Amino acid sequence: MSKVCQITGKHVITGHKVSHSNVKTKRTFAPNLQDKRYFVPNENKWVTIRVSAAGMRTIDKLGITEALKRARAKGYYTA
Repeated sequence: MSKVCQITGKHVITGHKVSHSNVKTKRTFAPNLQDKRYFVPNENKWVTIRVSAAGMRTIDKLGITEALKRARAKGYYTA
């Protein structure tokens, strides 16, 4: 499973690890992803999505139905 949030679209990015001597080596920054189940009352079913902590806050703010609708429109969630 890829490391992409299905609500916000956050994904792995790259950057530098910087040592005390200022030597820079490549590293990755992964989003804080969780596999979470939500009940969607419109469809009367449970959905399991891979969502970041920021995505969970978005769902709390907008509601699962609206968050999934916006994620589908942007192409982050397909199901």
